[in-house]
Order: sequence, then C-alpha cells, then structure tokens
Amino acid sequence: MTHTWDPERYLTYADERGRPFVELLARVRAEAPGAVVDLGCGPGNLTGLLAERWPDAAVTGLDASPEMIARARAAESRIAFDVADLRDWAVRGARDVDVLVSNATLQWVPGHLDLLPALAGRVTPGGWLAFQVPGNFDEPSHTIRRDLAAEPPYAPHTAGVAAPSSHDPAVYLDALTRLGCEVDAWETTYLHVLTGADPVFTWVSGTSARPTLQALPEDLRPAFEAEFKRRLHAAYPQRECGVVLPFRRIFVVARIPA
Repeated sequence: MTHTWDPERYLTYADERGRPFVELLARVRAEAPGAVVDLGCGPGNLTGLLAERWPDAAVTGLDASPEMIARARAAESRIAFDVADLRDWAVRGARDVDVLVSNATLQWVPGHLDLLPALAGRVTPGGWLAFQVPGNFDEPSHTIRRDLAAEPPYAPHTAGVAAPSSHDPAVYLDALTRLGCEVDAWETTYLHVLTGADPVFTWVSGTSARPTLQALPEDLRPAFEAEFKRRLHAAYPQRECGVVLPFRRIFVVARIPA
C-alpha cells in the first residue's frame, strides 16, 4: 500500500519541525545563488525561508506527495512547486542548482547514501548541498511502533510498510569527502516539550508512524492506536513542563568542489 501525507497533521508541530531547517540553513554560506531547490519541501511552509534568504534566486520546491504540493501552492505564491520523485530528479537533470536543500526527507529513501553522488551532481561547482535527517530511530517513539506492528493481528498488514532510516554524521561526511566536497557534519538532540492529549502520538502519526497506520484495516486501527498511545504514555510520561520528546537530528552541509 502506498501511503499518503496529511499536511495539516504534519503542521501540528510546525515550529519544532522547522527549527532544524533554520539551523541547517544558517551554515550554508551561499551569497547570491541563481537557482535554489528545496527537495522534499512538504507543505512548503519552510521553503519560503529560502526565498527570504535569497530574494533574487529562482526557488523551487519539489515533493513526491501531491497533497503536500497542493498545500504548498495554496500557501506560497512566490515559489514554483512541483510533484517530483527525488530519485528520478537526482539522476535525470543537469548540473543546474546552486543551493540544494533537503529537510527531513532522505530518511524515507532506501539506500539514499548511494544517491549522494547523483544529488551532488545536480549542484553547480562551488555550490551547496545541505540536508538534515532524523537520527532517533532507536528511540521508543519508533521501537514501540515497530514492536507493536510485528504482533498479531497487525503483522500481516504492516509487513513491508515504509520505514525511515538514516546514518551517523561521520558516514555522510566520509561519503561526501570522497566526492571532493568540503563537509560540515554534526548532530543535535532537541528536547521538544509537547502539550495536549497524546502529543507524542500526534507527532509520530504525522510522520514516521503514518505508513503503518494507513496500512491497517479500519477494524484493526482503533485497537492499534489505543495500545500505541498507552505504550507511548509509559515511555514519555507527563512532567511538570509537559511531555518531553528527545529528538536527535543529523545535519550535513557540503560545498561542491569548484
């Protein structure tokens, strides 16, 4: 089953999801790029920051989700948004992008480490490739979903659903250094303080858990969600300040050799 995305659910924690994008962008030292691409732009709420940073650039947002692109087009008229598969885009175009940014997208592409040469190959000499991916896949927010999905009666429906994955910063650094890039790679763990009912479930149901939830038939999904929420409550208890969700992020900024 091919899953779809819900822009409104994804935007529930827009500020928390947007902070890594801002911190990634701050390390890109491009001064006057002509063409800027946001690869995996989602609902486009962050792509506008690229147009503000480089107002004279032609900024394009690309995403494989028609739902996300429709939301982006409705919200941001200054930018060209198109539906595109990241893998096809990487290998079929010319070296015509001065700044290529990808925020929380590559983790959904199996074997994306092998795709880095093609992505770097879309960037002009002296240009910039910058991306950020989650690095928290051993956290309870992921392991609880995986374990529960593997139990009966859910396992027959959830086997093979899309699941995100990524590498440590040093792995990306080595891969891009071998391409001759100047690389800045680092990691940060955010402590997101969430409020509201079932906040961690709300967070993951808009991203990593969505393919699993959509794969379940309607008669099984309520029970799965109830048990998922129960286990998440135990793993992420309410504190005085709210529910704390530790979230490790991996950042990479590479300067393409001139």
